[in-house]
Amino acid sequence: MYIQKKEIQKKAFQYATKSLELSTKYGFKNYIADANRKLSELNEQAGDTAKAFLYYKDYISYRDSVRNLESVSEMANLRTNFEISQKQTEVDLLNQQKRNQQILVIGVLVALFLLMLLAFGLYRRNNFIRRTNLIIEKEKNRSEHLLRNILPEETAQELMKTGKVQAKRFDEVSVLFTDFEGFTQYSESLSPEELVKSVDFYFSEFDKIIEKHGLEKIKTIGDSYMCAAGVPFPMKDHAINMIYAALEILEFVEEAKKNTLGIGAHFEIRIGINSGPLIAGVVGSKKFAYDIWGDSVNMASRMESCSEGGKINISEHTFQLVKGHFSCKERGEIEVKNKGLVPMYFVENNKDFVSN
Repeated sequence: MYIQKKEIQKKAFQYATKSLELSTKYGFKNYIADANRKLSELNEQAGDTAKAFLYYKDYISYRDSVRNLESVSEMANLRTNFEISQKQTEVDLLNQQKRNQQILVIGVLVALFLLMLLAFGLYRRNNFIRRTNLIIEKEKNRSEHLLRNILPEETAQELMKTGKVQAKRFDEVSVLFTDFEGFTQYSESLSPEELVKSVDFYFSEFDKIIEKHGLEKIKTIGDSYMCAAGVPFPMKDHAINMIYAALEILEFVEEAKKNTLGIGAHFEIRIGINSGPLIAGVVGSKKFAYDIWGDSVNMASRMESCSEGGKINISEHTFQLVKGHFSCKERGEIEVKNKGLVPMYFVENNKDFVSN
C-alpha cells in the first residue's frame, strides 16, 4: 500500500523490513520470500540496484525452497493417498469377504431352515397320507363287509371288481316265500317297537336256518320272507334242501308259540315253494339289491298265498323233485290268479318218512 504511495517510501521500507524480520524469526518461508521481493522492488525504485539484486536473489532462493517443499509435500501426500487407497482397498476387500461370508452363512442357514420345513412338511404329508390310507382301507373293508352282507359272495366280488353285475339265468332253482297270518291285526294292536322286535326275532332265526342249509336270502317285504336255493351257485338238491329249511322254520315257529320269549306277538306262518328257471342279478345304482325274476318266482308267491297256517304248500314241479324224500298230501287243482287251475301239495311233517 505504501509502495503505491510513492511519496511515503520510508514507511514501505519499514514495514517490508519488519515483515522480513518476523517471517525469519518464525521461519515462514513463504512470507520471507514475499518480504525479500518487496524489499527488492523498493530498493530498485530507490535506485539501489545492488541491494535490489541481493533481495531478489534471496526471494528466488526462498521461493524455490518453498516450491520444493510443496512438491515434496505433494508427492508425500500423493504417496500417502496411494497407500491409504491401497489400505482402503484391502479393508474394502476384507469387509466384502466378511459380508460374503455372512451372506453365505445366512444363505446356508436359510437353506437348512427351508430343508427342515420341507422335511417337516413331507413328514406331516406322509403321516397324513398314511392315516388317510388307513381310513380308506378301513372304510373299504367296512364297505366290502356290508356289501357281502347284502349280496352273495360271488356277486359282491363281481360288483367290486367290475362295478356292475351281469344278470344270469338259472335253470333249476327253488324259491320259498313265508308270510305271517294275521299280521295286519297284530300291527294295529302292538307298538311299532314291539312289532319290529317280534318280526326281527323270527327273521333272525330264519337267516340262521337258511344259512345252515346253504340257501340264499333274497329279501324281506314287510312280514314276508323270501329265499332261494340254487343261486348264485347251482345246487343239485335245491328242492330237497329248501324243504328241509322250510320244515325247520315251521318247527321253530311252533316252538316259539309254546315259550315265553319276551316278544310282543307269536305268529302262525304260511310257506309256499316252487321250483323252476329264473333270472338273478343286482338292481339299483346306490342301494344295491340282489333279486330274482321270472314266472317261477311268481308261482312261488302264489304257493304261499294259497297255503294255510302251519303248512308248506308246494307246486307240481317241486313235488316231482322231492316226492321220493318227503311225504306229501295232494290238494288237487286250485284256482290261481292269472294261472287258472294249478295242482298243489302239502308237505307233511312226517319225520319217519324224511330221508337223511
